[in-house]
Amino acid sequence: MPEITKSVEEQLQILARGAEAIFTEEELKKKLEKSKSSGKPLRIKLGLDPTAPDIHLGHTVVLRKLRQFQDLGHQAVLIIGDATARIGDPTGKTATRPILSDTEIEANLKTYLAQVDGILDVKNLEIVHNNSFFSQMRFDDVMRLAGKMTVARMLERDDFSKRYKNGAPISLHEFFYPLMQGWDSVMVKSDVELGGTDQTFNNLVGRDLQRDDGQEPQVVLVMPILPGLDGVQKMSKSLDNYIGVSDTPREMFGKVMSIPDNLMRDYFILLTDLPGEKFTGIIKEDPRAAKGMLGREIVSIYHSPEEAQAADEEFTRIFAEKQLPDEMPEIKIPASELENGEIWICKLMTLCKHAPSTSEARRLVQAGAVTLDGEKISDPKGQVVPKSGQILKSGKRRFAVLKV
Repeated sequence: MPEITKSVEEQLQILARGAEAIFTEEELKKKLEKSKSSGKPLRIKLGLDPTAPDIHLGHTVVLRKLRQFQDLGHQAVLIIGDATARIGDPTGKTATRPILSDTEIEANLKTYLAQVDGILDVKNLEIVHNNSFFSQMRFDDVMRLAGKMTVARMLERDDFSKRYKNGAPISLHEFFYPLMQGWDSVMVKSDVELGGTDQTFNNLVGRDLQRDDGQEPQVVLVMPILPGLDGVQKMSKSLDNYIGVSDTPREMFGKVMSIPDNLMRDYFILLTDLPGEKFTGIIKEDPRAAKGMLGREIVSIYHSPEEAQAADEEFTRIFAEKQLPDEMPEIKIPASELENGEIWICKLMTLCKHAPSTSEARRLVQAGAVTLDGEKISDPKGQVVPKSGQILKSGKRRFAVLKV
């Protein structure tokens, strides 16, 4: 583990970058001062529930903050919520979530850890499965924990209060989620807990439970929720507005180049370590060049600088040298239209409204007027494997960006 070599002021400056709120910054300063003088690293907690198999860049915002604490010499504690995942975080939900099976949780967990390995310093990472202590609790232990929180306090949460006012059901077990997440903090004796802004209530419960247990309450540092590629809703796989950490360099770079200009500053701050003077000016002067810089930086983080440069050059070759229009319609290709990941090229053309019929699509293909990402399609009977970000061109004026 790295030694704590930076001053408290330097640490605060690094840790405050991009943070939405710190409860409280003065407490964090005191903890850092104590850690610096004693040489004892702080314990930084982040909980992850393996409720889905893939991690996208929205998830990496808090993971990267945890890595910053690691690089400063502090102890990262990753809570794997194999107990809390059975309930599912009710935050932002309008209905009770289904309880996951052990098989689903275990499968998701394997892919989570593999993807986290590329972001955190796993050699110096303390991993705690919260089922290791929740599974040992007797019913009277559960009752004592439940007695530490009132229903009125739970209904302070917007999602619970809205559901209650609207007459939507709230299952009793959902009230246990904030309690369980807070009890994690007691069990691992965390000094700081990280989370997104949507986790603020849950994180603050940890402070209350630690105080009740006689521990010094943790500082809560919350990060903004990363907007997705549409620039409106949060990044989400279900909304198809995400960049996955396992995306290919080509996919990753192309998606970055598609983000709205007003997202660039947040993406630079939350997804890279580049200092502000590196990107602030270029965002204003040349947004396209700024996106190229952002794309190269992100691809370099999750792949390599060489692959980032190759992705940039390929993007330039396809988009700039082929003189593609600045605005092209995005066409979503339903999974139901694919067979083993493939689709008949003429069917794809009709879905993109590049031809009124498959017979007209055949004629265009036979005439050599159809390309997919710059590669000519010559077989009218051929199958293609569509991928998000690919450009279908038919004739001289018809373009479509595929979303699969």
